[in-house]
Amino acid sequence: MEPCNFEVPISYYDKRFSVDAIKLLPGQYFVTSQDKMLVTVLGSCVAACMFDPITGVGGMNHFMLPNVNKTAGEFEKVQGMAAKYGVHAMEVLINELIKVGASKKRLKAKVFGGGRVVPSFVQSDVGRFNAEFVTQFLNTEKIPIIASDLCDTYARKIYFFPTNGNVFMKRIHELNNATIIERESQHRWELNNRDASGDVDLFEDLK
Repeated sequence: MEPCNFEVPISYYDKRFSVDAIKLLPGQYFVTSQDKMLVTVLGSCVAACMFDPITGVGGMNHFMLPNVNKTAGEFEKVQGMAAKYGVHAMEVLINELIKVGASKKRLKAKVFGGGRVVPSFVQSDVGRFNAEFVTQFLNTEKIPIIASDLCDTYARKIYFFPTNGNVFMKRIHELNNATIIERESQHRWELNNRDASGDVDLFEDLK
């Protein structure tokens, strides 16, 4: 079984790499032990590509934290909400990796995104906030980050091969259309208007 979130990511055959591929949008993740390529395009969002080099199980998420550009009186509350969503995005991915056969002790990560590319978010620099969060989370969980490309002022297209951990990255310095901005803006609106209550599952590593 290959878990994802309730919105099923798009699957297609990639002629360039001659492999079945899965395209992830904001808020989605995918885990597999099969020879597939995971693809996503990142603006201010971040993606964690994680894999177990022994079992060949790997997966990727694509997430953004809610807006933290609030008044001083609300900052602590909103910051806590943002951290909760970020932790949830990471824990869901790790839990699903473990269910498919990975060991948390062997997981390695490559992280990307957090670009300052969405004009309406420039003031709060949400990309940097996302990048700092994913880096701190993985360091706290003692999951080594063996490669990264974070922040700066460009978007990125990520091609991740979960079975061996290889990643190819294309930097996008000029956006030809508003698709990335529209997707991230919609996802961010949904996050900012979602109820942050509810429990988050903890890791269940039995290996």
